[in-house]
Amino acid sequence: MPSSLSLDPAKAVLLVVDMQNDFVLPDAPMEVAAARQRVPAMAALVARAREAGVPVIYTQHVLYDGFDVSPLETTQLPHLKTAGMRAGTPGVEIIAELAPLPGEVVIPKHRYDAFYNTRLETVIRNIRGRNVADSVIITGTVTSVCCESTARSAFMRDLRVFFVDDATGGFDDASHRATLATIDRVFGKVVSTRQVLDALGGA
Repeated sequence: MPSSLSLDPAKAVLLVVDMQNDFVLPDAPMEVAAARQRVPAMAALVARAREAGVPVIYTQHVLYDGFDVSPLETTQLPHLKTAGMRAGTPGVEIIAELAPLPGEVVIPKHRYDAFYNTRLETVIRNIRGRNVADSVIITGTVTSVCCESTARSAFMRDLRVFFVDDATGGFDDASHRATLATIDRVFGKVVSTRQVLDALGGA
């Protein structure tokens, strides 16, 4: 892990990936216990970003009852054919501890990569003014699935990736660490919550 962080707050956005009730709450359809454990770190980052004027952008994984919008996902995870992240239900909403403020952007998505067939890139390119933002700070869940897919996709779009190791939650420690190693070697910088808080300024 680098000892210093070359993150310019004036060119960054904070991305909170899929911190929804159906991923975070106990006994939820896609419960990720590690995501729940890391909520305090994510909340600290969200609060500091707001104080520093860094836009906070949320992603929200959405499935439907009326038709299977993500058929390969539900083939891999058959229990999602009947429950989980359903549009219009409390399970699809961002958890209360990280709830978006009025005016903050929430990006619905149907694939692990939050850039795929969404407006995320357009929002990032313009939310701070035309082509100002060049860096994404990634937090959320699942580390090795939606967080990693989105980080790789950001890199392919020439966005600098800062992947927060203790503010992302994985299914297990092995997959979490494997993602961190891959991101840090190839796709961006793996950083700590403390490093990002310091880079964004304040106490």
